Amino acid sequence: MKERTKDKCIVSFIVPAHNEELWLPRTLSAIHAGARAGSEPWEIIVVNDASTDRTEEVARQHGATVVNVNHRQIAATRNSGARSARGECLIFVDADTIVTPGVVESALRSMDKGAVGGGALTRFEGEVPLYAHLLLWWLGFFTWLAGLSGGAFMFCTRQAFHAANGFDENLYGAEDAVMSAALKREGQFVVLRERLFTSGRRVRSMSGLQILTLLIRIAFRPSDLARRSSVEKVWYQSNRENSHRVSNSFGRKISNAIALLILIVLVTIPIWIVPWPEALRAGPLGYVKRGVGMTLAHIALALWPCAIFLTRNLFRQKRWQEQIKTILLIALSLWFAGSSTLRVCQFWAAVLARLMG
Repeated sequence: MKERTKDKCIVSFIVPAHNEELWLPRTLSAIHAGARAGSEPWEIIVVNDASTDRTEEVARQHGATVVNVNHRQIAATRNSGARSARGECLIFVDADTIVTPGVVESALRSMDKGAVGGGALTRFEGEVPLYAHLLLWWLGFFTWLAGLSGGAFMFCTRQAFHAANGFDENLYGAEDAVMSAALKREGQFVVLRERLFTSGRRVRSMSGLQILTLLIRIAFRPSDLARRSSVEKVWYQSNRENSHRVSNSFGRKISNAIALLILIVLVTIPIWIVPWPEALRAGPLGYVKRGVGMTLAHIALALWPCAIFLTRNLFRQKRWQEQIKTILLIALSLWFAGSSTLRVCQFWAAVLARLMG
């Protein structure tokens, strides 16, 4: 931290916001507290994207510079904030995410040591369905394994931001993962050990099966991310007043319970793919194992588009360490996807043969 303290480098916190008057006070207060823990001057830029509430007023009351835009697209909104920033260190914080002094210090220290950028994993604050905690942990594990980060908290140097051409404004979702991959091509990208709290309003606004269906659809058809209508309810909902409430309807409970069972199966994959003793395979548990195994085989087909994404990034990587890591991930994805495809084809061929016989 000594070099940047001497040069008095400004740290720019960029907060995209649409109708965030309820969350902004806590978010901005936490950013001020986190920034004060360091020795660098800082600025907070709230990019007010077509809000119809008191977002702009609240932001100014908490010492933020306000940039008004009308994008209704998170990538373009973050980019507008970066263009208005004066700092050489850019830290993007979602309006419903609470930073800590420790995570800010870790981010700045990482850039001091040569990292071009990075991010942090999150956990939900407030009441959310049990499946949501498991889903966030499961997705967090794989993003950590791939060295990617969500956009709730992401940081980079200004030089790396421009080299990566900023957030991809062709996307209405997953722009943070694409940005992570772009930054990794420019140098070291780190995922911090610290976890931050973020609101669980997205998982409270939809049922568990709706969330899982959306994720599977995007995995097989990533072109949907370029259409706002495809992700409108998850990432672009304007009504924040009831976002703290969890629906207790019977249908929602059933949907969340099914999602929880699916995620438990996914988290316990090793149990279902390793060979079982003959005594277990011959009994009722054997039917369960075969059923779960076939379900996992169908889900594993989503590794084909994952392998394609990794392959595209492989040829753009500039660091040999990332190239080796990416090659290993591609190999694993292809192995699981290939073996699962064979099982799925055999299964449906057998089903078709029975129906025709």
